Amino acid sequence: MPALPPKWIDSFIHYNRTDLYPVLMAADYLIINSLLDLCFQTIADSITACQSPRQIRSKFGIVSSGFTPDEKEAVWIRNAWAEAGDDDNDILFDGIRLDMKVIPNLIILNTIVNGLCLQDRLSEAMSLIDLMLANGCQPDAVTYGPVLNRMCKSGNTASALDLLRKMELRKIKPQVVTYNIIIDSLCKDGSLEDALCLFNEMETKGIKANVITYTSLIGGFCSAGRWDDGAQLLRDMITRGVTPNVVTFNALIDSFVKEGQLTEAKKLYNEMITRGTDPNIITYNSLIYGMCMDNCLDEANQMLDLMVSKGFYPDIVTFNILINGYCKAKQVDEGTRLFRNMCLRGVVADTVTYNTLIQGFCQSGKLNVAKELFQEMVFVGVPPSVVTYSILLDGLCDNGELEKALEILDQMLKSKMELDIGIYSIIIHGMCNASKIDDAWDLFCSLPLKGVKPEVRTYNIMIGGLCKKGSLPEAVLLFRKMGEAGVAPSSGTYNTLIRAHLRGGDLTKSAELIEEMKRCGFSADASTIKIVMDMLLDGRMKKSFLDMLS
Repeated sequence: MPALPPKWIDSFIHYNRTDLYPVLMAADYLIINSLLDLCFQTIADSITACQSPRQIRSKFGIVSSGFTPDEKEAVWIRNAWAEAGDDDNDILFDGIRLDMKVIPNLIILNTIVNGLCLQDRLSEAMSLIDLMLANGCQPDAVTYGPVLNRMCKSGNTASALDLLRKMELRKIKPQVVTYNIIIDSLCKDGSLEDALCLFNEMETKGIKANVITYTSLIGGFCSAGRWDDGAQLLRDMITRGVTPNVVTFNALIDSFVKEGQLTEAKKLYNEMITRGTDPNIITYNSLIYGMCMDNCLDEANQMLDLMVSKGFYPDIVTFNILINGYCKAKQVDEGTRLFRNMCLRGVVADTVTYNTLIQGFCQSGKLNVAKELFQEMVFVGVPPSVVTYSILLDGLCDNGELEKALEILDQMLKSKMELDIGIYSIIIHGMCNASKIDDAWDLFCSLPLKGVKPEVRTYNIMIGGLCKKGSLPEAVLLFRKMGEAGVAPSSGTYNTLIRAHLRGGDLTKSAELIEEMKRCGFSADASTIKIVMDMLLDGRMKKSFLDMLS
């Protein structure tokens, strides 16, 4: 704890009227400070008991004692208020400026501006800076840093750029951290070209980019899927003598993995090892994910072993990646074994873990196991998400258990869960598969009343159901209403209707739909081409019709 300033001691003794007054007055300040260090917690408790900075000032009698703090003491005051849990910086500022007859200097200004920004009080921070300018105290780049940071975190990058220009007009030279704040925000906004322009501007002004600058840019380009540009930036920073860190490499490795470029990701991993940059758990998780997506499960497990040997214990993300890899490879039982082993090691499963396994069992036809896992999930307190219900409902409908799916839907409605169009599309699809087209149509027509707007998939399912029932005129009518509702048809929409008309022998209408489909940039899918070929072979169609599909 810091020793109290000597001038505070007189005020403290005078306003607390303790029996120690004669003794303390006779002692030198070194002894007094030592004594007060011992009772500092008592003083802190006294501060904490106060309801506001104004009460704190009254408690210590600082103002009326005529005490004028210097810079160090003024900052100490600010810290005392912060420790008291009351960051009321406007009162603090007024106390220093008015009560204590001190014009706050730059150190105090920067401290208070930072406090205001931490409280998301930007307008007050800006007003305070303007007030300081009026009182002859020139802000610096440090003053503006918290303001720029808060603007960017609030999604107001444009205002941050405007403030940067104002700084320049006021002859305040930005630092590399100033540019880094805005460049990072531009990258997160997806304004990559603007970020590059600002990067080039700082270089032109002689402000050297550092690892944070490059990492922000590389991360931005990778997030936009422009991993080749990100890789070029990595080469540029190395050429310029800026050493990439683990975050830099992780951004690129993760991007390469997601683009399916596992070989390139492994090359980057080897390069970071060569350069002496230690991978972290994020690095290993990205590589393990890539290996699982490439169905290289043995290699993924080898990377897991290497990760553990380096002192990184797998977390829930690691296990979720591996479990998903096993389920994707149709080794759901192996995924379950890993899941149980994970739980025994004290790693708590989350919603993603259960979703992955439930989907794996649904896809493998083991619906009872999927339902048991769902019940276990609820029992242990892991909250099912809309995605969980979507997976389970889809599995039930695909395996002919529509009634059970409807029971779960009813439970969801009673729980006041907000259902999205995906849930309703699954149920409508299940009804159509169960030949309950009228029920599906009733549910489809009720969607607007539920505040849910059908999407293209929903329309395609319903159009397919009507075609299956033989209600082709109704299907065509829904197709036209779909466009009126502002939902653009997809390739699936056209192909479903074309096949229905072909099965009905209406080649003229089929040809009209094919031409319309081609104008929209779509083409016949494999199922449509198969029907055409079958009709061509048995003489129900001329070859010219097949030529029209090309």
